[in-house]
Amino acid sequence: MARKPKKEPAGAPAWMVTFSDMVTLLLTFFVLMLSMARLDKMKFMDAAGSLRGAFGVLGSSDKAEVTKPKIVDVAPIFDDLVTRVYKRIQSHMQRLRIDRDIELVKDRGAVVLRVNSAILFDSGKTTIKPEAEPILRKVAELVRPLPMSLRIEGHTDNTRSRRSGLSNWDISVQRAVNVLKFMAANKLMPLDRMSAVGYGSLHPVIDNDTPEHRAMNRRVEFVLENLGNYREELPYLIDATEQLPF
Repeated sequence: MARKPKKEPAGAPAWMVTFSDMVTLLLTFFVLMLSMARLDKMKFMDAAGSLRGAFGVLGSSDKAEVTKPKIVDVAPIFDDLVTRVYKRIQSHMQRLRIDRDIELVKDRGAVVLRVNSAILFDSGKTTIKPEAEPILRKVAELVRPLPMSLRIEGHTDNTRSRRSGLSNWDISVQRAVNVLKFMAANKLMPLDRMSAVGYGSLHPVIDNDTPEHRAMNRRVEFVLENLGNYREELPYLIDATEQLPF
């Protein structure tokens, strides 16, 4: 009597299930690797270490040592720039013989030329005095060759303004803007390198407790700042030799 052929079970062969699982895992693995292609070296190695246990195909289980990227310390760069600009302006001020009219200081991480308001304006006024124009021209002569932008700041003391409709803040703003307009109109500085702001009595250099101290707080400051966006870029510079090619 002839033997009946063995009946095959319905559906895909059993080996196809294992093969499909392996292909799915490999696909997931390569998608994961592709998604990490733009990550930094530290994150890549951390992810690779996690995958070792899951797949067992990435070599030895020994933890790879990764050197952290070197962050550039930008503080000395800024300090050196400010110091060099300060010394250069100080030397030129002595040459131009305006060191008695203008106070040169380093403040808020910048170089500041500080001029008493009495030199530039009459009391309570916002129009530049004619005799102050040579001083402003010399300020522009100091700043123009430098790779710096110029912020003109107006400041007052805390004495209430006696001009109707004008507060100390209004006076400080108008004075700063009028100085900017004078420099722009006489082509002493490119307009795109200048800005003007008024602070009123909000930023005194000394307490307003005596007439002499209040006079010191009535001033116009020329704040020199570096051109460009290096303040945003430098803190993120890292040593390129420590990076992966991708």
